[in-house]
Amino acid sequence: MPSARTGPGGAEASSSPEEGPAGPPGADTSVPAVGRNWPVGQRPLVLRGWEPPATAYGRGHRGVDLTAATDAPVRAVAPGRVSFAGRVAGRGVVSVELTGTGDPPLRTTYEPVRASVKRGDEVAAGDVLGVLEPGASHCPSSCLHWGLLRADAYLDPLSLLPPWLLTRGPSRLLPVARVPGDSG
Repeated sequence: MPSARTGPGGAEASSSPEEGPAGPPGADTSVPAVGRNWPVGQRPLVLRGWEPPATAYGRGHRGVDLTAATDAPVRAVAPGRVSFAGRVAGRGVVSVELTGTGDPPLRTTYEPVRASVKRGDEVAAGDVLGVLEPGASHCPSSCLHWGLLRADAYLDPLSLLPPWLLTRGPSRLLPVARVPGDSG
């Protein structure tokens, strides 16, 4: 099971030119890393990663499940236009077509979400789309199912995030309270 510290599909992120873009072998490199934030929290735990089905109707996991508390704000990962905000099979769903991602555009999906946006709303990266609803029975705890599609093809939503969001982040220097031999 991939963690939030791994790259798309659970692979370690790679930035080496000879290895190509970050992601697992066979990743869809047509997905631009346009994400600017996680949809919930700061680097949430990935409870279940993306598992593409072998066939159009085959078994798989067409998104990722991220830990989040019920009523946590759910945010747009990139700028776009809300293409759907409503209920599907009793669950709240929000879909956002991402700006500047080709034709057809990439579309992110978030569920279960009590929407605070409506169809046609323009959103920026980080804008709140709604809050996480209870009831994601497929996870051991409360979670957000986050998906990515281009037309009818499901893609790995983690591939939207740049490597710096997928890793622990930059090192930070902390002040030293007292250095031995320092007269200050």
